[in-house]
Amino acid sequence: MNSLTHFELDPRLNHDCFTLGHLKTSRLLLLNNALVPWFILVPDTAVTEIYQLPQIQQLELLEEINLLSDYLYKNFTVDKLNIASIGNIVNQMHIHLVARRIGDFCWPGVVWGADGRQTYDPSQVAAIKSKLIDQLGGVFSPC
Repeated sequence: MNSLTHFELDPRLNHDCFTLGHLKTSRLLLLNNALVPWFILVPDTAVTEIYQLPQIQQLELLEEINLLSDYLYKNFTVDKLNIASIGNIVNQMHIHLVARRIGDFCWPGVVWGADGRQTYDPSQVAAIKSKLIDQLGGVFSPC
């Protein structure tokens, strides 16, 4: 974690997502919509833009994005991986990683704001968390 003494997750992220655990510099969330694998990294920082992070934390965040991207390709059908930092509504820095596949609920359109929702069953979330533990080893700390 970085130098923040008290970190609070934005209430909207907390409401819409499951907190799966932590990576080196970020919390790992899963958006509660099983129609498409949608993970969110939330760096433990008060800054809102990636360029404002110290360079070492920028590199750590990029490593986490790469690690999670590899996890998504290994565990889901992925035709295109969408990665974005678009905090227009949630100002807290967060990075979306969305595993898109041809024929998903809004393909080829964008997922942001698309109609369609199917909540995860608790067993599905547990299975995702278990795979993260197995595949990311000591880099991922579940909560």
